[in-house]
Amino acid sequence: MLASVLGCTGSIGLNTINVLEHLDIPIASLAAGKNSVMMEHLARRCKPRLVALFNEEAAADLRVRLADTNIKVLGGQQGVIEAASVKTDVCINAIVGIAGLRPTLAALENSQRIALANKESLVCAGEIIKNYVKRHKVELIPVDSEHSAIFQVLEASNRKMDLKKILLTASGGPFFGMDSEELSSVTLEDALKHPNWEMGPKITVDSATLMNKGLELIEAMRLFEVEADQIQVVIHRESIVHSMVEFVDGSIIAQLGVADMKVPIQYAITYPNREPTEAERLDLFEIGKLSFSPPDHDAFPCLALAIDAAKEGGGACVRLNAANEVAVELFIDRKIRFNHIAEHIRYTSENLAVPVEPSLSEIFEIDAAARQMTYQRAAEFRSF
Repeated sequence: MLASVLGCTGSIGLNTINVLEHLDIPIASLAAGKNSVMMEHLARRCKPRLVALFNEEAAADLRVRLADTNIKVLGGQQGVIEAASVKTDVCINAIVGIAGLRPTLAALENSQRIALANKESLVCAGEIIKNYVKRHKVELIPVDSEHSAIFQVLEASNRKMDLKKILLTASGGPFFGMDSEELSSVTLEDALKHPNWEMGPKITVDSATLMNKGLELIEAMRLFEVEADQIQVVIHRESIVHSMVEFVDGSIIAQLGVADMKVPIQYAITYPNREPTEAERLDLFEIGKLSFSPPDHDAFPCLALAIDAAKEGGGACVRLNAANEVAVELFIDRKIRFNHIAEHIRYTSENLAVPVEPSLSEIFEIDAAARQMTYQRAAEFRSF
C-alpha cells in the first residue's frame, strides 16, 4: 500500500503521518502551504519521492534544505497538484479551505481512495466531486470525526430509505452559553481555546462561530445525499458521541469514542477493516454523563447563514465559504472583532448574486468575487 498526504504540516496531516507510520504504510508524496522548516523535517522522516509547498518562496527555501537528498521539491499550486497526482492507494487531503479543491480533483484521477478532510471540496463542488468519484470509480471516505461516525453508523442499514435524520454533533466551542453582548468582547486568544480538540487556527475559529458545523452540515448533505432539513445540529459538550443517525423505525444509532482524530483517520485508510490503534480507550464510568442541547442561532448566526446557503444551492455555498475564509483571516489578523465575522458573511451573502449549479470555472469566479466583496466591506467597516 502507498499513500500521499496533502496538508501534511497541519494537525490532521501530522496525525495522518503518525497513523501511516503505525500501519507501516510508505508515503509517496507530501504537500503543504509554506512551512519549509516542518516540511524538511517530515521529508527526512517519511522519505517521499516528491514534496510540494504552495508558497513559491518557501519551496525555494525547501530546495536548499533538501539539496543533499533525492527528494523532488515543487512549488506553487501546480506543484501541490502534482503531489496530489502521484498514483497511490490512498490520498489523504487535509488542506484547509477551497485551496484543497483542485488537489482533490487531481487525487480523484490518480488514487484508488481519497480520505477527505478538506470539507470545502464538497461544500463548494459537491456535484462535481461526486461525478469524479463515479467516473474514475474511486472510493471517497470522510475523515472528519462527525462524518466518519455517520459513515460507520449507516453501515448498520443496507437501505438508504431507512435513514430519517442525521444528528450532527457539535462541541459548542469555547463560547457555549454566551450571548451576543458577551461575544462582542471576546478575543482571538479566547476563540483559539477549544475545549476538546487540538486544531489549526482557522478551523478552531470556525468552531467558535459554529460555522464549522454549518460547513459540516453542507458536507454531510453531499456525502450522504440528504436535504438540509434532514440534518439536526446537536450541541454535545463532551465530544464523545461523534454523531448519530435516526432511522425510520425510531432507532437512533451513535458512534462513540475519545476525541482523537487518529481514529477516524485510520478507519478512512483501512476501511472496511479495523486495525488496533494507539488511541486511548473510552471509559464510560469516568465520563459519567453526556449532555445534549440545541444550538443558539441568535448568538451564533454563522450556523443559520450556512443552513440558508445549503438550502439555496451550490453557488451560495461557494459564496458562504469564501466570505467566511476572508472574515476569519481578518479576525485572526486582528482587523475585525469576533462578532463581525458573521456580519461580513451576511453582507456578501445578501449582495452577491450566484448561480445555483456553478461549473468548476464559475466556482472559482464566485470565490474570487466573494473574497473581493468581503475584503472591501471590511475596509469600509470600522471594527475598532
